[in-house]
Amino acid sequence: MARALLFWILCLSSCLYSSSPNLTPRVVREKMQHILDVHFSYQSINQELAKRTLKNFLTEIDPAKLYFLEEEVERWLSPSEKTLSDVADGLRYGKYAAFHEIQKQLPVAISRRNAAESTLEEKAPSADISVDSWKTWEKRGWAKTPSELKNRWMKLRYLHENTASKLDEKTRSLYLKMIQKNRSIREKAMDQKDPKEQEKWILVNVLKAFCQSLDSNTSYFTPREAVQFMIQVQQRLFGIGAQLKDTLDGFSVMRILEGSPAEKSTLKMGDRIIAVDNQPVAGLNVFEAVEKIRGEQGSKVTLTVLREVTKNETASLETIDVELTRDEIVLEDSRIRTETHPFGDGVIAHVRLFSFYRDENTSSSKDIKNALQEVQKNHHLKGVILDLRNNSGGMLDEAVKVTSLFIENGIVVSVKDSLHRIYHSRAQNGKAFWQGPLIVLTNKLSASSSEIVTGSLQDYGRSLTVGDSRTFGKGTFQGFTLDASSTGTVNPEGEFKVTRGMYYTVSGKSPQLVGVKPDLIVPGLFEEADIGESFGTFPIQEDAISPRFVDDLSDIPLLQRKRLGALYRKHLQKAEPLYQAYQSQLQQNSSQRIAENPRYQQFLAAIKDTAPAEDLEKFALQDLQLEECIHIMKDLLVLIHIDS
Repeated sequence: MARALLFWILCLSSCLYSSSPNLTPRVVREKMQHILDVHFSYQSINQELAKRTLKNFLTEIDPAKLYFLEEEVERWLSPSEKTLSDVADGLRYGKYAAFHEIQKQLPVAISRRNAAESTLEEKAPSADISVDSWKTWEKRGWAKTPSELKNRWMKLRYLHENTASKLDEKTRSLYLKMIQKNRSIREKAMDQKDPKEQEKWILVNVLKAFCQSLDSNTSYFTPREAVQFMIQVQQRLFGIGAQLKDTLDGFSVMRILEGSPAEKSTLKMGDRIIAVDNQPVAGLNVFEAVEKIRGEQGSKVTLTVLREVTKNETASLETIDVELTRDEIVLEDSRIRTETHPFGDGVIAHVRLFSFYRDENTSSSKDIKNALQEVQKNHHLKGVILDLRNNSGGMLDEAVKVTSLFIENGIVVSVKDSLHRIYHSRAQNGKAFWQGPLIVLTNKLSASSSEIVTGSLQDYGRSLTVGDSRTFGKGTFQGFTLDASSTGTVNPEGEFKVTRGMYYTVSGKSPQLVGVKPDLIVPGLFEEADIGESFGTFPIQEDAISPRFVDDLSDIPLLQRKRLGALYRKHLQKAEPLYQAYQSQLQQNSSQRIAENPRYQQFLAAIKDTAPAEDLEKFALQDLQLEECIHIMKDLLVLIHIDS
């Protein structure tokens, strides 16, 4: 399983090489203070933040570690107390001398690489140029010696030459020229000759580095990035519907959205996109590649991909052109999908929810209720599986309403803000819509609002949680300077989002870092992947508050409390572990089924040993995790029937 950050086709990516926003030292200082005024954990700049900012700045300007030597950056990676004190003071007062010093080393580093390019061997030794070594590239430190740095350039040259060899002669030449051109453009931005533009470039990177030092979800966006972010929040774009990962010499397809142009084409998981409309994309960042792929609805785009094929047990790469017709993509997939599985004299409903949404026509809670009502019209509904896999969240109030479908009155989620004030959101419908057997299916990509629903239903004992060993672990919420519903212009100084508080389930636990642990572990496609909030840079630490199963309504104004009180408490959801008595037997049955299922054993070996993408795609289509979850629901229904 690829252990790396996955990028959406529309994902936010650093775009440091476009025109710089209108930043000045004063503006940057003011933005930093604005962020600190509302941030959940940090209200002032200290030496720890200064140290993180220095490290982040170096990573921003040399992310692949191809320019600096370790000795050239050691002073900033392991700064003295005096250096940290000076940098912290500079951040407080809008003086960024340390970052200007770092930037002054770039021309020397760039000249060193350019001077060496002509002397590099055409092909580096084949050793240590495997796919696996490239996956860990970003985790490496800076080169310790000039020869080690030169070896990295040689490996990169080899990777590009190897890819180019799969292309026709004309495209091969263009491919290699584009790599050189894109590198020259980036280096020109890194070594600005105009002092004003150079300062803007430094300030952009300082602001990005500072935001990342606070936590993994606080970010600064240049105006160009902010436009992309607005599209993402609005959840629509015209494109192809694929999930990509940057592999330095192209963009690997990691996932294909259902119903998207990509799914309707011959594009496959594992394909490596190396050109768009015959224009090579090597050397571009994700943002730039996205702009080439995206276009008007109904227009066509041709992707040139490298595909690994196996013939007579021998693997080789083939170059294939895939033509797609761009269409509107709803990033949250089809929002909701419902299917039924027969059992006895009735059915089990499987409801797959891809996000927590609301618009002028419908909402996630309404759609779930309508879907279950439709099932009840035609069948005897015996159990419900609420599938929140890959659900990255959405609207918090919708998460509360979805939870309300399955419980009576009670607190669903509590929120603590930067001033440590605590607010509660409640289910207030009285009787639950569905009171029967309920399983919530999750994986490591279930995050944020989906973790609130899962955690609170588990806290009340209202459901069994089944899935990966944990969920994503995002228990924080962010505030935005950008209004996603607005059609106005983006601030020419850029925009930002900042972590303003933390979520807690009714037990007082936050999913932050730890996620929600299932009652029954059933491994899925992402079980072995290093995915989650804990893998982010400087994540907010986990936290807890007091349980609120007994709701005194103390956070509600007195008049409203009196009006709500008696009726609300009459139908207060009790914390009762409805299925705890069956858990041991259910786990035993499930473990035995998985152990005796050859397909499942092959699947577990595949995700543990980094199987080819085509094998993972095959297993993903089978959805063994869901199949086992259905078996568990059937077992649960039998056990409940025996006890009744």
